[in-house]
Amino acid sequence: MATYKIDASHSEIGFKVKHLVISTVSGNFSKFDATMEAEKSDFTDASISFEADVDSISTKSEQRDGHLKSDDFFNAEKHPKITFKSTSIEKKDDNEYILHGDLTIRDVTKNIALKVEHGGSVLDPWGQTREGFELTGKISRKEFGLKWHALTEAGGAVVGDEVRLLINVEMVKQA
Repeated sequence: MATYKIDASHSEIGFKVKHLVISTVSGNFSKFDATMEAEKSDFTDASISFEADVDSISTKSEQRDGHLKSDDFFNAEKHPKITFKSTSIEKKDDNEYILHGDLTIRDVTKNIALKVEHGGSVLDPWGQTREGFELTGKISRKEFGLKWHALTEAGGAVVGDEVRLLINVEMVKQA
């Protein structure tokens, strides 16, 4: 069984959500950890676990980040981690997969599916094997209890419900 750990300095855990229906706000988490275990070289038997520290959220606005950490959204004080545990992986072709797993935000767990593109494998200058992956998907923030809602004068939502996930990770095979 091979074990891989995320290289946080070469990985990004990002998201995008509509603001006022007309534009998109991007954000990310700067503190996170992930482990992948697999016997097969095509990763079809991989077991993946991930967690992010809610307090590390950044949208380039201190005021907005504070609001996101409050009970209106993540409630970071009571629910400091977002977690994901894989349940299955479907191989679509040589480098594309669908990753199924349980995502927990606040105290709500839902099974989600993420598209995964395997960017390849490389032996780095220090003799370590690195695997690159890009994951994308969509979730409904309201399904996870992030229900804060406000309307503009015209009746449009201030914050959209759909959250697009954009994740790029480098996993390092452990000796």
